[in-house]
Amino acid sequence: MADGAILGSETTRDAFLGGLVHVHQPKRGRHRAGLDAVYLAAALPDATQGHVVDLGAGVGTAGFCAAARLKEITVTLVDVDTTVLALARSGLDDPSNAAFAGRVSLLEADITAKGSLRHASGLVPSMADHVIMNPPYYEADRFRASPKSARADAHMLDDRGLEPWAKTATDILKEGGSLTVIFRADGLQALLNALQGRFGAIDIIPLRPRPDAAATRVLLRAIRASKAPLRLMPGFVLHEGAGSDFTVQSRAVMRDGEGLGLQPR
Repeated sequence: MADGAILGSETTRDAFLGGLVHVHQPKRGRHRAGLDAVYLAAALPDATQGHVVDLGAGVGTAGFCAAARLKEITVTLVDVDTTVLALARSGLDDPSNAAFAGRVSLLEADITAKGSLRHASGLVPSMADHVIMNPPYYEADRFRASPKSARADAHMLDDRGLEPWAKTATDILKEGGSLTVIFRADGLQALLNALQGRFGAIDIIPLRPRPDAAATRVLLRAIRASKAPLRLMPGFVLHEGAGSDFTVQSRAVMRDGEGLGLQPR
């Protein structure tokens, strides 16, 4: 079945990492992947090995980018939305992704469901060495949109907030496994609250749009069951000056598939 038939609307085939990755995604009406997914994948240390689980993977952009860069990992893309999983499958069938497609699998599961349902769907305890996730950014009472909007669903948490995401990540990670999250900067406190008592060795990495601007995103990396203290890291700047040109480092990440050079803890 063609991608357009899957969605009942047009889709696009978009290149990431300078063409190392091609993603099939809806042209309109749903969330479209971009910088956040690429930086989430780039935050994994260069020496990462083992099984990476991408919670709420959508069409697979972050998982694809991670698999393209890190040759010693396998990736499971997890989402409850059958439409985006069908597009992720189209991406894996795309010949341009053949170099990593054999190391990527799909899993249909509701990561916010209670434990017994998650386990029955294949999200089993201690299955992952690493978890990456880009949760919806907004609580239900802060984001007003039509309940029929698929784009709204991709950006809006339910009334439980980040708690189900943190609980699932904790459950599926091996002790000592890593969690990497990208989230809006003004939601950092809510994210830390959800991880409290579950994760330690937390590194917070601000992402600033320009050198003199406040951070709009944060990358957070943490270790399950660690007691090590939190660290606030230097962070990264995305654009040069007041213009739209990417910094040298951003170009290396976005177009050349480079990692951020973060070290494991």
